[in-house]
Amino acid sequence: MTDTAQASGILDSHGEKAENLQTFYVYEAPVRLWHWTNALAIVVLAVTGFFIATPLWSTPGEASANFVMGYIRFAHFAAGFVLAIGLIGRLYWAVAGNPYARQIFTLPLTDRKWWWGVLYEMRWYFFLVSRPQKYIGHNPLAHLVMFFFMLLLTFMVVTGFALYSEGTGRDSWEYKLFGWVFSIWPNSQDIHTWHHLGMWAVVIFVIVHIYTAVREDIMSRQSLISSMISGERVFRDSDD
Repeated sequence: MTDTAQASGILDSHGEKAENLQTFYVYEAPVRLWHWTNALAIVVLAVTGFFIATPLWSTPGEASANFVMGYIRFAHFAAGFVLAIGLIGRLYWAVAGNPYARQIFTLPLTDRKWWWGVLYEMRWYFFLVSRPQKYIGHNPLAHLVMFFFMLLLTFMVVTGFALYSEGTGRDSWEYKLFGWVFSIWPNSQDIHTWHHLGMWAVVIFVIVHIYTAVREDIMSRQSLISSMISGERVFRDSDD
């Protein structure tokens, strides 16, 4: 249900004045499902990927009685498939969903007002302005960062499946779809290195993402964390 209270300072994703709404349904159920599934998959991938790159110490007993690294690799591969399938589903919903579902897949590079919004939000995050702009969807800076995060996820999926194809052989669909990566990095260790660096980039993004979400929920008087549960963006006051 959407309230029609006064909210004169609320802007849409391009910086235009929105309707006088205090609550707006933004994140549809498929987007919310993707967000939380993606978050869980990233946690599993980061933890298991770390141990794949830095294996555990030797375990006592016969090798046949220990399958610790095998379980870790299985969890990593399973979470990788979940991430890839989720990314495909998210791309589909960018077309089938509402305008806010496709926001992070395009950038209005020719929109001067959008660029001014990016600069304003940077000043807000660096505590150089006292009051944020209010946006129904992602603010311009979050929009820009999320766009590059989606590119990063795509890079991780592509390099991950290329590395996975080393164990499935040249006849596998993984190698047929992603074997071209070896033409860019003939030495697979280079792919491992870039994939590992990509993991740390994702970890940094997650830390900053959680910090900014909590900060916005408290300081900007507009919901973010609860919005990814209910789907509704709530503006707690009508001041601008």
